[in-house]
Amino acid sequence: MAASQYDQFLQEATTRDPEADRALWRNRLYGLYSRRCFLAQAAPRSEDAFWAAMKIKRIHSQRTSLRMRGPAAVDYMLASYAGLV
Repeated sequence: MAASQYDQFLQEATTRDPEADRALWRNRLYGLYSRRCFLAQAAPRSEDAFWAAMKIKRIHSQRTSLRMRGPAAVDYMLASYAGLV
């Protein structure tokens, strides 16, 4: 079975981190997902669809233990903080 777009996103752009103060929350996780889609030249699904899929994977918007990693993380940071570059 082929991995879903969401499985690929979680595998390539996130890592688990038990330190909650550095974890991704709702807006940043969806932002990272949309940047990863941009890099993969794929159309991101709606935010509602994204969170429905994350709920199935037991990833909740207010208490993730995920951190950014990989090329999507770099792209997200550069896009979010363009004034710093």
